[in-house]
Amino acid sequence: MSRPPLPPFNEASAIEKVRLAEDGWNTRDPEKVSLAYTVDSRWRNRAEFVQGRADIQALLTRKWDKELDYRLVKELWAYTDNRIAVRFAYEYRNDSNQWFRAYGNENWQFDENGLMEWRVASINEHPIEESERKFLWPIGRRPDDHPSLSDLGF
Repeated sequence: MSRPPLPPFNEASAIEKVRLAEDGWNTRDPEKVSLAYTVDSRWRNRAEFVQGRADIQALLTRKWDKELDYRLVKELWAYTDNRIAVRFAYEYRNDSNQWFRAYGNENWQFDENGLMEWRVASINEHPIEESERKFLWPIGRRPDDHPSLSDLGF
């Protein structure tokens, strides 16, 4: 299975890869998202370590069962041959209607087919008031004209 754009990355292909990842995560579909990763992909997500698509799907299912109305923005930070670093922010509410904004960084490594074989994520979050939300588009893909993280000062 191939998942273009493929390494080695240049700036344009790295930006495209980041946007495709963001679009996938904004579907909140664990099975669909897991297909962007190798079958034995390794993750560190906060303090949780998982390996393989089944574990990735389970983690994402737990995540999106708790993180309601999830909306994510990713932005390229750096890239090399087969690695990309991104920063991101997302907003969600819990089942008590408390809103949160999470910020983080991810380091990605891809195989020759463009599948992510290694993902390391560091994430922090804090409660926000609903009036402080910045990610207000309808659930799904972020509109192309929505401000970037840099535009928002994040």
